[in-house]
Order: sequence, then structure tokens, then C-alpha cells
Amino acid sequence: MTDLPPLNGLRAFDVAGRRLNFRAAADEMGVTQGAVAQQVRQLEAQLGVKLFERLPKGLALTSTGRSYHTRVAQAFAELRSATAHLKPEPNKVLISVTPTFAAKWLIPNLPDFSGTYPDIDLRILATEKVSSFHSDGIDLAIRQGAPPFGASIKATLLFRQDVIAVAAPKLLANVDLPIRPETLSNLPKIHDAHDLWPDLLAAAGLVDQHKRGLRLSQTALAVDAAISGQGVALVSRFLVSDEIAAGKLLDLGYSIGTGPQDFYLLALRRSDPSRAIDTVVSWFTAQAQHQD
Repeated sequence: MTDLPPLNGLRAFDVAGRRLNFRAAADEMGVTQGAVAQQVRQLEAQLGVKLFERLPKGLALTSTGRSYHTRVAQAFAELRSATAHLKPEPNKVLISVTPTFAAKWLIPNLPDFSGTYPDIDLRILATEKVSSFHSDGIDLAIRQGAPPFGASIKATLLFRQDVIAVAAPKLLANVDLPIRPETLSNLPKIHDAHDLWPDLLAAAGLVDQHKRGLRLSQTALAVDAAISGQGVALVSRFLVSDEIAAGKLLDLGYSIGTGPQDFYLLALRRSDPSRAIDTVVSWFTAQAQHQD
């Protein structure tokens, strides 16, 4: 450890680099302004580089100081994160979901959860990447797939995958329902990252006659585009059940299988299960059964 600068100096540099003022840094650290300035000077002397330009009304990072501060700030952020994981928060539950699931199912249903369990702090990590229970510190995750997900993972089925074609009533203002296959082939299509239209059209023996469809990166955006009348979208039925019930979208009567891609709630198998986690799992299961 002799090749590392003193931790106090690095801490002073980190705070001063964010505040760009020794007095403000001293207030945050609970020490004197002179102490912060001295620690930074000692750090500069040990490194043999100038980290700050001293200005009449504050500080400015040098180009070397700016580069170094970025790395030092990241290191302190990692230390804070690692320490936070050691501190038990019995009523906090972090769940990892896709942005589409968050926007189209979880957020609309959150008022029920918050009203029923106001003492549980349910935090949502909306990401397309597969989060890790260990490195990301999540407690639960909702993922598509088929069991087994791993010996240490407990999987609870929430929703069967049922992809249907939906569109806004205004898009079909001059179209008789149920729509005929040739009508579907001529309607504008909304494509998302799953790009299931070629499979559905092939299964129905159709060729897309509307070549220039809208292409979006997320299913949630495809749903919003469909509601606004921009085309026909393919989406899991449970994600748009409320919009269908409200008359914002119409089920066109076309569906497609996607293999074993059902939605599961995943949790670690624990010897000391958390009451809050168990409560969240029970709520998700009850909501899914009610929607079915």
C-alpha cells in the first residue's frame, strides 16, 4: 500500500474536485478550509503534478487533475456502494425489470402496492441487461424464459407469453372487423427489438404490402405508437389488457407463439428469507392471478 497516496488526501481531492472550492469542501467534510488545502497540496507534492489551478474565487481542475478526479471519484463511489450493501435495510426491496415491463405493467400497478404496503420501499431497476443478484445487489428480477434458471434461483410464473396484434380504433376507422388477412398485410406495421412481424406474416401466409413500417427499440414505445394510431403492434396481451379494456386498442385476432418465453419472477433461495421480499413476491403473484 506504500504506492498509494494517503486516503485523507484523496478524499480532500475528491470533494474539492466536485465543489471546486476549498471552503465548500471543508464544510462537507467537517474540517477547516486550511486542512483541506493542506491535504491537497501534500497530495500534489507526493504525485508530483498540479491538480488544481487556484483562482481568485475558487478552483479549476487542470487537465491532469480532471482525468485523475474522474478515476478517484469512481473509486469512492465503489467504496460507498460496497459499504451500503453491508448495511441491512429490512424494508427495502430492489427489483430488476425491463423498461417495457416497468412502463406498461409495474408503474400502473404501483399505487395498489404502495397503498397496501406503505412500509416497504420497493425500488425499481429498469434495464435491458440481465442484472446480477450479487454484483448488482438486486433482490428480485422479472425475466422471460423457461425454468430452470439455476439451482440457486426460485422462479414463480407470472404471465404466459401471448403475443397479439393490436391497433387503435382510429387506424381501423374504415375497416370491417374482424380484419381479413389481406387487410392486415396492407396496414402499417410497428416493429420493436423482437421483430416478430416476419414470423406472424409467414405463419398466416402473407406478404407485407406496407413496406415502410415504424421501427422502435422498445416494446413500450411500440405500444404508445399503436395507441396514437401509427400502425399495428405485436405485444404481450397482459401488457395491453388495460388499454384494450379502455378501448384505446383493439385486439385484431392475430397471435403468434414465441416458444418458452413466459414471464417469471426470480428470487434467490435464502435460508433466512426477508419478510419484505416474501411480501413483494406474494403481491406480484396475486396481481398476476387477478389479471388472468
